[in-house]
Amino acid sequence: MPLDDRYQLAFKLYPYTRSTDQDASAPMRHPVVVLGGGPIGVATALDLGLQGIPVVLLDDHEGVGQGSRAICFAKRTLEIAHRYGCAQPMLDKGVVWNLGKVFHDDRQVYEFNLLPEQGHRYPAFINLQQPYFERFLVERVREAQAQGAPIDLRGKNRVDAVEVKDDHVVLDITTPDGPYRISADWLIGCDGASSPLRKMMGLDFEGRVFEDNFLIADITMKANFPTERWFWFEPYFKSGDSALLHKQPDGVWRIDFQLGWDIDRKEELKEENVCRRLDAMLGTDVEYELVWTSIYTFQCRRMKKFRHGRVIFAGDAAHQVSPFGARGANSGIQDVDNLGWKLGLVLNGTAPESLLDSYDVERRHGADENILNSSRSTDFITPKSKISHVFRNAVLDLAEHHAFARPLVNSGRLSVPCVYDGLPLNTPDALPEGPARTRPGAPCPDAPLGQGFLLDHLGGEFVLLGIGVDVPDQLKIDAVALRGLPVPTEGDIQDRYLGGAAGAVYLIRPDQHVAARWPVYDEAMVRAALARAIGKD
Repeated sequence: MPLDDRYQLAFKLYPYTRSTDQDASAPMRHPVVVLGGGPIGVATALDLGLQGIPVVLLDDHEGVGQGSRAICFAKRTLEIAHRYGCAQPMLDKGVVWNLGKVFHDDRQVYEFNLLPEQGHRYPAFINLQQPYFERFLVERVREAQAQGAPIDLRGKNRVDAVEVKDDHVVLDITTPDGPYRISADWLIGCDGASSPLRKMMGLDFEGRVFEDNFLIADITMKANFPTERWFWFEPYFKSGDSALLHKQPDGVWRIDFQLGWDIDRKEELKEENVCRRLDAMLGTDVEYELVWTSIYTFQCRRMKKFRHGRVIFAGDAAHQVSPFGARGANSGIQDVDNLGWKLGLVLNGTAPESLLDSYDVERRHGADENILNSSRSTDFITPKSKISHVFRNAVLDLAEHHAFARPLVNSGRLSVPCVYDGLPLNTPDALPEGPARTRPGAPCPDAPLGQGFLLDHLGGEFVLLGIGVDVPDQLKIDAVALRGLPVPTEGDIQDRYLGGAAGAVYLIRPDQHVAARWPVYDEAMVRAALARAIGKD
């Protein structure tokens, strides 16, 4: 149905302007070209530009697409956006929530709190329409450009062909002023689930397509629902096999109805039929107005490899999951967080090109974890056999009265950051008394530190975190500068980083993941762990 004005607010973010490349006598060569101007592409350009790496972003539109699309942005995404300098407006605009409730028919089965722990800057989730999320990213790009960051956003630049060479990629581009050609040392494909780049290269997904349909209805309404995630299995109001209710900014609510596989999409999207389902759910006395509707199916699939020579894929172009669990955009931002520092080190000559293979390994690991959780969620929500349906409902009945059954209820295991357990960049754990949550490969949990938070001091570079142990203020190893950060052994930092240890030294990667940890500082061990973390081991 027609797009409401709310989703036009951020539409034309990078209107077409003619670039000097279009007048060059020969194709201009750039260090990095990003294909796709959605949140993953813009975040990639921002990450690299803030490192001082020249980057060109190409998109066939001039801003965000239609509809609210992704709305749930997780704590880890906000922490990454904080490092980029754009999390605060997201938090200010977004709807904060930590609490969720699960219902079966007309009964509440149980409720959960995604962040019961204190001492974090950001909540478990905010709900924020994707157009706003993209707008805040682009506004931060504009600020960075004004401060000298070499980022070039080009709207209405459609890539029609690519030619992959051994050490660069050639792109044929069409604009309103006609075609031109450029080349790139590295091409990053962030052009979405349908990825024209993936198709140009003859690549595809592997995985599973789920035979079900879900109706999204974004509405404004006058109702007193709390700011929580509500999910119904077999809802009493009979508007679908399951239903989901979320609050968004601007008085907009997201409602999902599970419709089943054999439906007439055109018929279901008629306004009177959408309203029939909404009336049954909300009651005829609730005033509401339709903002946007759509029907979707989903897939849990990924590319076999995310790196193909000088072409690297990220976000939905590389992997797809169901929307249950909010793992799409959030995992894509984690792709960017993983790739940015590695590509930066390769481009400045500090790390070998082979370091980028670890992006492929680590983020395929993350995609597999998301696909596993997303598939399990979908199988629980949409049982495909009589026995699985009986099992699902038995679990729901038990969960209403018995805590042991509640972890088995799966209305969408919500996004958490990936732990790179057992992967090549990690040094084996040398702090067995340390907490499992901060083992090598894990993302650093936040904690209060001074007047701010620990994560304010991490990210963008390698850091030696000394907790009750002296570490050097600065250390340079093989052209990599490490910054020392001594912190006291007290409060949440002690609980989250020491456990039963008397002291600890952590080597933290630029993406705030733990590379190694020890009970004492030893330069030789740090050197070996750093070499491993940048792919020189």
